[in-house]
Amino acid sequence: MGHGNGTSTALDALTHLAGERIDHRFKGLPPDALGLTVAELAGQRRNLFDGGFTTPVLTLSAERLAHNLALMKTYTERHGLAFAPHGKTSMAPQLFRRQIEHGAWGITLAVPHQVWVARAFGIERIFLANELVDAPALRRIAADLAADPDFRFLCYVDSVRGVELMDAALRGSARPVDVVVELAAGEGARTGVRGEAECLAVADAVAAAPTLRLAGVAGYEGEVPGADPARVAAYLRQLLALAVRFDAEGRFADVDGIVVSAGGSAWFDTVAEVFAEVPELSRPALKLLRSGAYVSHDDGHYRRISPFTRVPEEGALQAAFRLWAQVVSRPSPEQAFVNAGKRDAAHDLDLPDAQVVRRDGTERPADGVSVAKLSDQHAWLTTTPEADLEVGDWVGFGLSHPCTSFDKWQLVPVTEADGTVVDYVRTFF
Repeated sequence: MGHGNGTSTALDALTHLAGERIDHRFKGLPPDALGLTVAELAGQRRNLFDGGFTTPVLTLSAERLAHNLALMKTYTERHGLAFAPHGKTSMAPQLFRRQIEHGAWGITLAVPHQVWVARAFGIERIFLANELVDAPALRRIAADLAADPDFRFLCYVDSVRGVELMDAALRGSARPVDVVVELAAGEGARTGVRGEAECLAVADAVAAAPTLRLAGVAGYEGEVPGADPARVAAYLRQLLALAVRFDAEGRFADVDGIVVSAGGSAWFDTVAEVFAEVPELSRPALKLLRSGAYVSHDDGHYRRISPFTRVPEEGALQAAFRLWAQVVSRPSPEQAFVNAGKRDAAHDLDLPDAQVVRRDGTERPADGVSVAKLSDQHAWLTTTPEADLEVGDWVGFGLSHPCTSFDKWQLVPVTEADGTVVDYVRTFF
């Protein structure tokens, strides 16, 4: 994992996670596990359904996690892409490690706190998909770069003012900070430089800043207005043209490779297609994909927009989340309530999807059961006459939007298909 002492740092930190004691911080775990270490509880290989776990409890499928990790490794290798999956999705160092073990170049992050988490667990290559203008954070990055020659850090720049603030904060630093010019995906896009003239001005500002080094270009195609394959491809070709122009003008003279980066979770097939067109540059191109939601996938938004639905011959991701809740009220034949709500389930893109019901050790499809809305701690279920649902039943839900599912759980059981809990994933949000 990484280089130099990164491997030992990561292993030491992960070992420390396994030594954490089970206590009040962690939802859904067996009450009689209080005081055990995470490693001790995992070693007991309890079953989710009869091992004392309480509801609500979020789980990850061991088999589906492994499938998704292997699929994206194969996909990026097939298309000649380097991979820096976005760590904001899970903020789980154990998953970061597995992603790197599956060939990831590094980890993408969004804000300084996430960088500190990754560094604490030995991540040596970090792509910050934001312009960083916080002076204390920049000084800490500079200190890390000075102390660790194997640490590689890149971040966006998208304004002359931002470059000036970065340069002022980094004066006296031992190593320059590598930056990439972020090209906006169009008017109304979230961040990024809006036009070619502005891109040149930002690049000129970087050249004038001794603390910074221009390493490439980047963008996020998910913000393309009215996104479709043609519009996304047109934007990505603008990104390539900017890299070609910067290279022709000698702006990458001090770097070993030229970074060209894009790729959310909706259009990475188009990124692969267009990045295959990168021409020969003065230095090798690092074609860096940043998709992050793949690691768990989901049963809603990302299932609908996944590029694998457009190119099924490439494979298919599998939804790894399942949220288990218990029926605590059945006030009428048309309505039921379970004990999981907004505090437990993602709800910003889609409501949870009722998938299965368990009673007396038997699991069956949740026919006639749907989620109408969420309160803080309850899901309001609508039930049809065919729904066989009683107080005490466990209901398993699929979730939509991985990023707002992981962040509600500090310790997530990883289960095999028969319900055996084989591991626990720790998150840091």
